[in-house]
Amino acid sequence: MSSTAVQTYLTPEEYLAWERKADIKHEYLRGEIIAMSGASYHHTLITMSISGELYIQLKEQGCTVHTNDMRVRTHPDVSYFYPDVLVVCGEPRFEDNTFDTLLNPIVLVEVLSPSTESYDRGEKFEHYQQLTSLREYILVSQDQVQIEHYHLKETQWELTEFRSLENIVPLSSIECELPLEDIYRRVEFRQNQL
Repeated sequence: MSSTAVQTYLTPEEYLAWERKADIKHEYLRGEIIAMSGASYHHTLITMSISGELYIQLKEQGCTVHTNDMRVRTHPDVSYFYPDVLVVCGEPRFEDNTFDTLLNPIVLVEVLSPSTESYDRGEKFEHYQQLTSLREYILVSQDQVQIEHYHLKETQWELTEFRSLENIVPLSSIECELPLEDIYRRVEFRQNQL
């Protein structure tokens, strides 16, 4: 989850060298450094539920699941992000020999927070769409039962929304399913949010 921008502009190479020594994570958007803030209790529950579900379903296949410590680079407009959950199938491609920046995720998941919701839906998604490997993008609300599932069909991104605990999100690119009941397990919403 992103926070406020620090007024520092670096080249992609300078960013990577600096980020690899930093004590906290930062995203990189067109030369701008964006400090990452901590996550809420619900955010971490949802992130771990999704990554756990995907790990169980994919453990015998040629795909790996990563959480928010794995960086992703977009191209040709070079930006670096830390998605909450990502899936890579087949041989992972890395930017360099440090093996900490992936180039070929097939599924990306962002758990929304009030400070990043419009960014994750807008500018960040625009950058993610530069990834030729990306087939599915999932936005998960932590304040209510709501998932937005973007699936690439030929050249168009199609949106399907899920708003019931009985719903199941189909991830056709990796042949998995995410039941909302499992994603939101142990997440307690305030009564007026339902």
